Amino acid sequence: MDIITIIGLVAAGCTTTSFIPQAIKTIRTKNTSGISLAMYSLFALGTLLWLLFGIFSSNLPVSLANAVTLVFASIILVYKIKYR
Repeated sequence: MDIITIIGLVAAGCTTTSFIPQAIKTIRTKNTSGISLAMYSLFALGTLLWLLFGIFSSNLPVSLANAVTLVFASIILVYKIKYR
């Protein structure tokens, strides 16, 4: 594995991990009043598109990061819609 891939994986780990506290807080409290539905909808769509880009370009860090981030963003988005 080359250094560029390692840097990409570490960066992916950092940005993806940053969603865990928000997802946990949202799941525990079911409080989504401070979360923008429009923002999370666009973010989830963008993350899905980045995931597709990563898959089609065979870019492992982009694919992994966006797959995991999409899961967390989708959880938050579902809670936002469900607990309006």
